[in-house]
Amino acid sequence: MTIPDVRPYGHGAPETAARTTPPSTTPPRTGGGFDPETARRDIPVLHRTVNGHPLVWLDNGATTQKPRQVIEALTAYYSAANSNIHRGAHTMAREATETYEAGRQAVADLLGAGTPDSVVFTRGTTEAINLVAQTWGRANIGPGDEILVPVLEHHSDIVPWQMLAKEKRARLVPVPLLPDGSIDQEAFAHLLSFRTQLVAISHASNVLGTVPPVREMTALAHRYGAKVLVDGAQAVAHFPVDVQELDADFYVFSGHKLFAPTGIGALYGKPEVLAGMPPWQGGGNMIDQVDFTGSTYAPVPHRFEAGTGHISGVAGLLAAINWLTGFDRDSVAAYENGLLAYAEQAMSVLPGLRLLGSAPGKIAVLTFTLAGHDPMEIAHWLDQDGIAVRAGHHCAQPSLRHYGVESAARASLALYNTAEEVDQLVASLRRMQEQQPAQTARQP
Repeated sequence: MTIPDVRPYGHGAPETAARTTPPSTTPPRTGGGFDPETARRDIPVLHRTVNGHPLVWLDNGATTQKPRQVIEALTAYYSAANSNIHRGAHTMAREATETYEAGRQAVADLLGAGTPDSVVFTRGTTEAINLVAQTWGRANIGPGDEILVPVLEHHSDIVPWQMLAKEKRARLVPVPLLPDGSIDQEAFAHLLSFRTQLVAISHASNVLGTVPPVREMTALAHRYGAKVLVDGAQAVAHFPVDVQELDADFYVFSGHKLFAPTGIGALYGKPEVLAGMPPWQGGGNMIDQVDFTGSTYAPVPHRFEAGTGHISGVAGLLAAINWLTGFDRDSVAAYENGLLAYAEQAMSVLPGLRLLGSAPGKIAVLTFTLAGHDPMEIAHWLDQDGIAVRAGHHCAQPSLRHYGVESAARASLALYNTAEEVDQLVASLRRMQEQQPAQTARQP
């Protein structure tokens, strides 16, 4: 298959660039571009079997598998460099601190941030959003203010704002979607006002794959004086990100969706915005001076990193970023676009299969229903063939309700997936249809 003529995401390319050639039933070519086998060789778990079949991991939207470089980084830290950071004068404390701060620099470089001091380590996207809600949000959101949140958001980018709005007597305003799963830009422009204090947007939807025009939406929000938080959990593994080009006030992501360990993630904030935010949690590491008459706090970013951080997680995140950026990111994005087109075409021949979300330029996420088959039953059937997909509401119930469903199955692709694995998915679904006649769909 000729990889579709699509401009790569990020670094000046349109965020909603559409595929400009029709899907093909020929697998994506690797010659002259990215070869997924170079990534697959580094992922130990991809070489195991499940239920007697080679593992086909199509649950990357939930978590990505880890390269040996990440696993080795964790082993090396605990076997040779385990120490707390920042507060020790001995050799291992210095080495651990250097690794930790090298991880911060790597995140800054990955996101195109101007300084590592604009990067705060968190447990992941959810904690990063809650940190912003409970610090910047509590200090700046008041009665009658509005927070705009598109319908396609993950629950982690809805519930914290609901909680804040209830506490502050503000309003959470949903931004509707168009039939293809893209954000209704006319509605967005209409809903913005000088009451809008924050806009929270996913850089890529975990269910629909939609990649909104974040840069343009941010520019419009800034005209009204609103801040913009971008949820990059599903974006950073798929295409290059430049937070300065986006002009995002906040950008958040989770390491485990970026081939890194669980329990580590990051918050980027514009330096001047972070500097004006009060601490969230109190304790060691985030202080300057402590006295029973009062305490003073450390400068950004340490002000927001109370206690001992996930040091080994940062070591793993550093290794994951180094591994990912060792590939040509534009070639990876082009390969994934071609694989998505191949999968969409291959799945379209299955009778009764409905793909949710067709916005131009979407990431490689295939959320679907199959007439007469419950999504959980689909996932269980596929698992018997060694194929891992996700089923349920995907922590994005408003997105699914936009399509009139409460549950769906989801196959989410990564750089190490192949056309052969797509073929196995389609073949297994076809066998399911042949061996298990469709039943009247049960209401969830």
